[in-house]
Amino acid sequence: MFCRITDLRDKQVINIKDGVVLGCVSDVEIDTCCAKVIAIVVFGRPKLFGLLGREDDIVIKWCDIEVIGEDTVLVCFEHHIKHKRKKNFLSGIFD
Repeated sequence: MFCRITDLRDKQVINIKDGVVLGCVSDVEIDTCCAKVIAIVVFGRPKLFGLLGREDDIVIKWCDIEVIGEDTVLVCFEHHIKHKRKKNFLSGIFD
């Protein structure tokens, strides 16, 4: 099966270690020197309908991906590798 990066965006990511649906693929990280996909990124879940920003992004290394199916991406990883998002102007008030 061939897949484009835009096709990945609609696929749900599921961790097979605990069965948790992490969300949909939002972005990919690419090493431009080697021309390889390094990881997929799942944006963090919104806090209070997005008014308080989002949780940290989940970055899943390419080697942790088990299967890329028609509708889902199955991953197997222990710890989340996270990137901090820019904070919303209201996030400092309620933290």
